[in-house]
Amino acid sequence: MRILFTIPHFYQPKDNAAHHASQRKNPQPRIQALSECITSLHQVFGKSQYSLDLRRVQATPAHEDQACDIDVVVCTTGNHHLLDRLDIPQNLYIHHPTKAKSLLLGFECQAVLRDSLGQYDYYCYLEDDLIVRDPWFFQKLRWFNNKAGEQALLQPNRYEIAWDREAMKLYIDGDLRPELTKKFQNVQQMPELKGWIMETPVLFRRTFNPHAGCYFLNRNQMIYWSRQPHFLDRDTSFIGPLESAATLGIMRTFRIYKPTTSNAGFLEVQHSGQGFLNLIGKQVKLAKNNQ
Repeated sequence: MRILFTIPHFYQPKDNAAHHASQRKNPQPRIQALSECITSLHQVFGKSQYSLDLRRVQATPAHEDQACDIDVVVCTTGNHHLLDRLDIPQNLYIHHPTKAKSLLLGFECQAVLRDSLGQYDYYCYLEDDLIVRDPWFFQKLRWFNNKAGEQALLQPNRYEIAWDREAMKLYIDGDLRPELTKKFQNVQQMPELKGWIMETPVLFRRTFNPHAGCYFLNRNQMIYWSRQPHFLDRDTSFIGPLESAATLGIMRTFRIYKPTTSNAGFLEVQHSGQGFLNLIGKQVKLAKNNQ
């Protein structure tokens, strides 16, 4: 299987109180996040995976049945990036420089995906602070579409992790106010899907918050989206430019589902840092299981 990943990346420091992490003075969290974003794709899905054979004292290829050919394209604008400060091999990614406005880099990724039609089995977009750790990620997507059809799109749940607090894992994309997505989607249309995996029930629901900072489309889905009149129209009317670039186009094209909170980890991606976790105990109350 061949997979294309596109990543918008921007960094221009202003101050540590900036709303976006890409504007904070300390670049190290952004360097670490982008490095993990890129390397995890190769570690989890690529072909450079081995198993230690102690009897023969050698490392032999592993995970061959699911290892993929992958390309990672990082889209930037001007000199506002940290690629020259990454401590990872440059052959792990392809640099795609643009002159786009920083908040519209996600649309440049869409153009890269469109221009690569016919070359890959999956066409993917990830914000530069997302880390995929599940080697069965694409098998799950394929299983879902075999069951639900290609007009349905399964989005992962984003999460943050910690080890020094009561909430050690937090899924961060709860439902939005219904009116924010009502004009773009009808969540009452086939609102719920059920399935079984390894004798375990799994439940998927249409969501008032389809945003996940990413999307993963198979070949047919990418072709279908690229033929829609709204494809690459650079509409930014869903929350803001970043959210629109990541989510508006797919929301207008597919029925979007997410795994319910009861089985949230069925499909998930890690959000680097603890920005949302830090809200617990401040703006966010931690509810107990018996409440």
